[in-house]
Order: sequence, then C-alpha cells, then structure tokens
Amino acid sequence: MDKFVPIAGLHHWAYRCRDAEETRHFYEDILGLPLIHFIRADNYVGTTGDRVDVYCHLFFQMADNSCVAFFDLGDDVASEPSPNTPRWCNHMALKVNSLADLKQAHQRLLAEGVEVVGPIDHDGYVHSIYFFDPNGARMELTTETASPEKMASYRNQARVLCDAWTTEKRKMRTQSPASA
Repeated sequence: MDKFVPIAGLHHWAYRCRDAEETRHFYEDILGLPLIHFIRADNYVGTTGDRVDVYCHLFFQMADNSCVAFFDLGDDVASEPSPNTPRWCNHMALKVNSLADLKQAHQRLLAEGVEVVGPIDHDGYVHSIYFFDPNGARMELTTETASPEKMASYRNQARVLCDAWTTEKRKMRTQSPASA
C-alpha cells in the first residue's frame, strides 16, 4: 500500500464563534493575527448535509502562514463545551518563539483583562499559558524549552510509551466492574 501524501502543515483550525467582530478584535487587535480572508455564504449546505441560512467564515493568519478560522452563524451563539470532556482537554495551542515572548504575551493578555493560567512547565518539553477566547475556546500559547537532545529522546520514547499506555488501558478496561 502506498504511503499517504505528505502533510505539509496546518492550513487552518476552524471553530464556531459567537460574533465575528468580537472574534476579530480578539484575534487581530489583541493577538496580532491579521484577518486575511472573509467568506460569506447564504443557503449553504455543509459537507455533512447540514443546512445553514447564512454564515461568515473568518481567517486569521499566523507567522507561518497557517490560519485560525471561525464561523459566525449569525445567531450570537458560541460553541458549547462537550459534556463528556473536561474543558482543559479540547484546546488550540499556538506557538511563540521564546520564553520572553511567552512572558510578554502573558502580560499583554492580563492588561487586556484576559484571565491567564500559567506559565506551566510540561515535562521539560514546553512552557505554556492558558486562557479562553471570547467564544469560550480554550487557548494555549506555548514555546518549546527542551534541548535538541531531549527532543530526540522524547521522539525515541514516544511510540514505546504510547504502546505501554494502550496495553495498560486495555487491561484496566477488562478488569473494571463495568465491563463485566
């Protein structure tokens, strides 16, 4: 079987927003991501067959040319968190170049009245701060702090650790009373 085509990178990550202008202000004026494209559609049938009377789709560009995108469905409703998932699980992490940049972003967010958690050191891999955008989307700004040698070590161990987790999880599931 042929290998899948190479994935070149992230083009965009899309999320529902409550209000296009509120979202534009946060991503463009506060986070500094320029609004580079705006699509408006009427009587749209989505890729899953869902019908929407009207929507707009906004694209904000990051330094690597990938984008963060949002859909405003015109009803002033934001996405609701999943009831079966802790709010910290589903989030978008945006990369900054250094600890100094992370600190500067932290200070700017606080100055804008945004509640921020962190910085947090994640296993020597990255340092991150966390906050919510105006739509309730959990956001992370992160910077890698591991040395190239440490990164190579992480990469070499990743599959072994994932396999061990899978084995452990399967064992826990077969031993739990709920599976009986």
